[in-house]
This record gives sequence, structure tokens and C-alpha cells, in this order.
Amino acid sequence: MDVSEQIKRFEQFVEQNYQVALLEAISVGNNFMLIDFSQLAKFDPELAELLLDQPEEVLKAFEIAIRNLDTPESVSKFYVRFKNLPKSQEQRIREIRSSHIDKFLFVNGIVRQKSDVRPQVTTAKFECPSCGNVISVIQLEAKFKEPSRCGCGRKGKFRMLSKELVDAQKIVLEEISELLEGGEQPKRIDIFLKNDLVSPLSDKKTNPGTKIRVVGQVKEVPIPSKDGGKLVRFDLMIEANCVESVEESFGELTITEEEEKKIKELANDPKILNKLVNSMAPSIYGHEKVKEAIIMQLLGGVRKTRNDGVVTRGDMHILLVGDPGSGKSQLLKRAQLIAPKSRYVSGKGASGAGLTAAVVRDEFLRGWALEAGALVLANHGFCMIDEMDKMSKEDRDAMHEALEQQTVSISKANIQATLRCETTVLAAANPKWGRFDPYDLLGKQIDLPPALISRFDLIFPIKDLPNKEQDERLAGFVLNLHQTSDAGTCDIDTDTLRKFIAYARRYCVPKLTDAALEEIKEYYVKMRASGGDEGGVKAIPITARQLEALVRLAEASARSRLSDKVTRKDSRKAIELLHYCMSQVGIDPDTGKIDVDILTTGVSSSARSNIIVIKEVINDLENKIGKTLPVDDVAREAQERGISADKVEEVLEKLKRSGDIFEPKRGFIQKI
Repeated sequence: MDVSEQIKRFEQFVEQNYQVALLEAISVGNNFMLIDFSQLAKFDPELAELLLDQPEEVLKAFEIAIRNLDTPESVSKFYVRFKNLPKSQEQRIREIRSSHIDKFLFVNGIVRQKSDVRPQVTTAKFECPSCGNVISVIQLEAKFKEPSRCGCGRKGKFRMLSKELVDAQKIVLEEISELLEGGEQPKRIDIFLKNDLVSPLSDKKTNPGTKIRVVGQVKEVPIPSKDGGKLVRFDLMIEANCVESVEESFGELTITEEEEKKIKELANDPKILNKLVNSMAPSIYGHEKVKEAIIMQLLGGVRKTRNDGVVTRGDMHILLVGDPGSGKSQLLKRAQLIAPKSRYVSGKGASGAGLTAAVVRDEFLRGWALEAGALVLANHGFCMIDEMDKMSKEDRDAMHEALEQQTVSISKANIQATLRCETTVLAAANPKWGRFDPYDLLGKQIDLPPALISRFDLIFPIKDLPNKEQDERLAGFVLNLHQTSDAGTCDIDTDTLRKFIAYARRYCVPKLTDAALEEIKEYYVKMRASGGDEGGVKAIPITARQLEALVRLAEASARSRLSDKVTRKDSRKAIELLHYCMSQVGIDPDTGKIDVDILTTGVSSSARSNIIVIKEVINDLENKIGKTLPVDDVAREAQERGISADKVEEVLEKLKRSGDIFEPKRGFIQKI
């Protein structure tokens, strides 16, 4: 089919199907138009086939055809964008080969990196000073090209009259990790955008971390060698024709009507929560409470945006701190399989930039580009962080904002950006000394900064203590697994479980009923009052952060039934889980009461009140005796105020370590 025939057919096609759309686009001032490929295939299959094979020429013919239709003079360039290509034209990034060069196809992926928008020369016009001849040079390569000679015989030194510029931008597209098998490394490809594809409107579509579908043609790019020539090897890139955003988050999973029916049947089962917990990790023995909490976390609470713009997060974060070999990583791996969208990172292999966002040098357009990290890429999904205690302090600090405000702000090089990071985090860590010390406070053994710990809604210590009956059951369970490789009967298979969670998160938005609200309020007030008054400093058993955690847990419990009302029963379930965690981690050994300070600061309020009393004793004695005080006098005075001798010793040791007092000679102390 020759070009004039193509142009004629395109004119007919536009007149029949897209006349109104074309006029609308021109009247609004757009210089592009979206065309559904399936309509072109219906109108003329031969032309459609030709477009897939030789996109370059056919697209040019299409643009000429549109200019031939009565378009106003002001529209000099008009671009045609195609969507809805047939499934046969879909290529995975890792499968693009040299046979695909100059073919029309589409790829799906996540935007990893994005460069700045820069102008690029397409054509330049030169005038010959000798004879006045105007020479037009099309700029296709990376280097700017001038004409080599003129018809009159002149070589070199031509005067440039004008050059045509277009806006250009490069993005790096990476394969979607959910579609990969096992531990494959996601492959990347460069996408080249120009003209209207880099307008501010479409700019939002291509932010790092978003999923997009790119329709375009594969081009080869020469790699320059060091001596100025070209290498035999070429690089691949896709010149985009159309960019569409793919529906984010759990929209990935397609749920058929049959499956929807099955999900609703499951939700009506009165024992649904038990079934979900049993199917969570059937090959891991015990840990019922932890499994229940992870199911609640996967279902998630409801994100609320208030009228004044304040956002309350709906994601709850869970931290598992446990002895080595107690199955934490197994639980994390299993949760990653069930979660509809997830990333898994491990302590030493994760840096702050790799988790949040990094600014990297962009080789292509010579500037800085933003690259999204694991927490941003798992937006609306889950991030499992293993071995959190092995991460360096600076890298852990990068997570504070991501966990609470759910954004990642970056101000580096010339890039100031805030990326969305509505990610649920499930983290695992080992205690400070590798194993739990049964005689020390649990709160002191969690070697993470207090500010980070307080971001986690639930903290589970997983202890591995010898117990004959339990050890027998565990050994029987594990050995049986090795013998038969059958993980026992699983109530819900993994695929259905994923779809159940995706369905609940997508369609179910539960609201608190008055009864549920009353139950949570009652518990909160009762707990605050139970702090007791230990020697002047009141213990704080629970804070407003835990109150929000209770609401989130109750909403997740309602989601397990696909209910849009949070009942009193859900509130009780939430209270039971939170109370279990607090009583495991936050008990003050001196008073036997729950104290949130142990977790957040590592010092219980009773210990703090002892420190205050002893400081008072030192001040009083200083006024009586003088600067240097005998330790025995301090101990005697403190015992009169109800502090035992070994506690006095412990507090004095602490004060020495913190630099409040020192020992000028043995048996004496002095304030600094």
C-alpha cells in the first residue's frame, strides 16, 4: 500500500469516527488526539497491520492526513496517540529483542526514575552565504549536525537561520515485581517522551512509583565509545506514543463473579477470623496471636481525610522482636506471599535511600533524576523489613516520616519532592543481645530508637523458652512436615486469601458504631486511671497513639466479615490484641502495672521516680554536709524515703553513667 493510499484511507477513517473529537481537540488548543486501535482494525485491518509493522511511516501518513482535513493554519503539528493495542503486542521488558526494533508494541511497568524536561532540536535550517540556498537538516542523532556542503560547491561555515525544538524527557520503566517468578531481578528499559507527553497534565502520570502502560516503538541508541566513534553494541529504548496509568494498588487482581460469590460466602461464616488465621501460615507452628495480628494488618484500617485536610493513617505497623530461630522471617515471607502488593527487604541489604527515595545522576539528559525506593514502590501495599536491628542508625532514621506521615520528602541536589508512601510495614528484629534475657525488662532489650518504636501499633516479643509439652508438639509438627510435606488442612487457599484481602480493602469501608466507640473509650479511660501514683510520678499505661491503634484494629476486624459497621465485638477483639501486646512488653516489674514509658524510653516511671527521689536526697545532703557526700549517708537517707539499698546502688550507677555525678574518691560522690 503506497503512502497516498494510506493518507486517503486515514482521511476516511477520521471523517467517519473521529471528526468531532478532532475539532474538540483543536478548539481546546490540544495538538494531539487519542485513537482506539480496535476501531482502526475494524475499519481497515490491512492498515492496522501496517501500523504495527512500520509505525514510523504510517504515523507520518496519519499526521499528513489530519493536516489535509480542514484544520486551521495555526495547527502546524498534530500528533496521533494510539491506545488499546491487541494483547499480542504486549511485551515483557525482559523479552524485548533486536527483532522488535521499529515495531509498535506496549509494555507495563513501574516508573523508577524520571529526568527533568529539556528541549531537543529536531530540525535546523541553514543558509549558504555564497548563493543564499536554504538547507534543512533533520537532527536524528545525539550530536548536532551541520550540512557538509552546498549545491554551489561551498564547504563549511553555514549560517543557522532557525531550529525547531521539542520538549523531551526520559523515564526508566521497571518490570512489575508481582509478575516475576521467584528471585528474578526486575529488568529496566528507558522510555523517551516528547511533545505533549511531557505536558504538566501528563507529568503526574509518570511520577516515580506509579504504574503505567507505554505504547511506543522500540529504537536502538548508539553507544558512544571513548575515542569518539560508535560501539558495535547498541542500547534499546522505547519512543513513547501514548502513556496511560494502570489502575493502582489492589485493582491489579481481577476478581470474577464466581470468586466474589465465594468471598461473600466466606465472610458470612461466623468463624471467618479463625479460618483466616489458620490459613495465614499453616506450616508455622503456634504464634496464634501474631498470625491474627498480621491478618488484621493485611485487612487494614480506614484512611480518613478530614475537612481541614488532616489525614489519619489507616495502615497499622507491626514489629516482631524475637529469639533467633523462632520463625519470624518465615512469617514475614508468608505474609509477603499473601499480600496483594508487597516488597521484601532485609536489614543489611537495605539503605535509607533504598527504602525511601534517592537522587541519582541522569546520564541521558545530563541532570539529576529521582528514583523511588521500596517503601514508595509499595504505596497502597505492604513492605516487609527483616533484620531491622542490623540496619544502621541513619538508615532507620529515614523511616520515621514514612511510617507516621506516610510521605517521603526529599530535598537533594536540585530536586525538592514529596512522594506518597501509604505503605503498611511489618518488621522483624532480634533483641539487643541476640536473645531475650528472662530477668530483664523486655522494653530495654528492644534495640531500636524510642521514636521509631512508638510508630508501631503492635509489638510482639516471640520468646523461645524450653517447655517439655510444647517442645514435643513443635518437634512432632515440624518433623511431620518434613516427612509428608503436607502443611495440614488449610481452610482457604493462598489465591482466595489474596483475593479476599484485596476485595475487603477495596470495597469495605467500616464506620464505628456508638457501642464500639463506648467500649474503646471505657477501656482507654480505665487504663489511664490504673496508672497509679508511684512515689510522685504517675505511670502512663496507654497514650493517644494506642487509642488510634485500637480504632484501626477494630476496623480491620469488621473488614474480616466485610461489614461496614464496627461493632462492640470488634472493639473487644482489638482491645484483647493490644492488651496482650502491652502486657507482654510494657509491664513495670516493680509495680506489676502496664507502663508505656518502658517501651518508648526504656525507663519505667517507677525507676524515674526513684531517680528523682535520690537527686533530692543528694541536694539536701549537699546543703547540710558540703560538696563531697559519703555514699552510705545517701543510701541511709534514701532508705528512710522507702528505696531499697540495691535500688540506690543501681540509680547511683545510672547517674554516674549519664554524667550527673562522679566519684572523687572511693565511697564518696560529688555532683558535677
